[in-house]
Amino acid sequence: MDKPVIGVIGVGLMGHGIARNIATKGWRLNYLRHAGNRPTGDLDAAGARGWSTAAEMAAASDVVLLCVTGTPQVEDVLTGSGGVLAAIRPGTVIVDCSTAIPESTVALAARVEAAGGRFLDAAMTRTPKEAEEGRLNLLIGGHDDTVADVMPLLEAFSENRFHAGPPGAGHRLKLLHNFVSLGMVTLLSEAAACARKAGIPETVLVDCLRRGGGHGAALDRVAPFLLEGRTDQMQFTIDNSLKDLTYYGSMAAEVGAIDTIARAARQTLSDLSESGSGDVFLPRLAEVLVKG
Repeated sequence: MDKPVIGVIGVGLMGHGIARNIATKGWRLNYLRHAGNRPTGDLDAAGARGWSTAAEMAAASDVVLLCVTGTPQVEDVLTGSGGVLAAIRPGTVIVDCSTAIPESTVALAARVEAAGGRFLDAAMTRTPKEAEEGRLNLLIGGHDDTVADVMPLLEAFSENRFHAGPPGAGHRLKLLHNFVSLGMVTLLSEAAACARKAGIPETVLVDCLRRGGGHGAALDRVAPFLLEGRTDQMQFTIDNSLKDLTYYGSMAAEVGAIDTIARAARQTLSDLSESGSGDVFLPRLAEVLVKG
């Protein structure tokens, strides 16, 4: 595409970095004004235009990028109160960077195509830090021609891109990724809680894991909290983690896969959410489990 106009819905923890990279790398940017946005002064200074409604913004954009919480929000933006599907022009591309239920993604992609548009799911991994740096990983589902057309835009805010298959495949890959990532963090946190009750110092536990089979990205995100009380490596809540593992369970059931370990991790997170800890960042999970 030759520098299409980009509209972003969801300028929050992850979406702000995406929007800033788009605006500062030569694209004309529209964004939806919303109470959940991070401060947008830098976007405005880069020439971006804020809109009051999603439908009006979509009608003025060639590509509409969604960065919202999950399937209910995506469905509402496209076919509910947001009215985006009814507002798009022929050829408009919808890029869904959210984490969503693949069955819904496939159905929404078909509706977008029936309305004359095109659809990509481009789920994200990594953190708000990498979003601001333009170094996200994107897990992509879409038809080859659409992926090729939108690739220059995706490259503007990502470092690695994995085209997993047709629409819905990106969200399937994201759920697989998050099951492994969040499952490992949950496992490590349970071990850390047990270690604390058993009198093993966190410094010794982390050092042992780092030099052995427990080393990896999950430990790198949990260790700063265990050692220094920091949660900046993983600003992702227990409720969001529960949402993703619930979506994974739905996908596993859809394809007939075993999800015994996923159910156990999901139950741990569900119990903590029901006890009032849903808004706690996941690195604090060991602390919450000790108290529990």
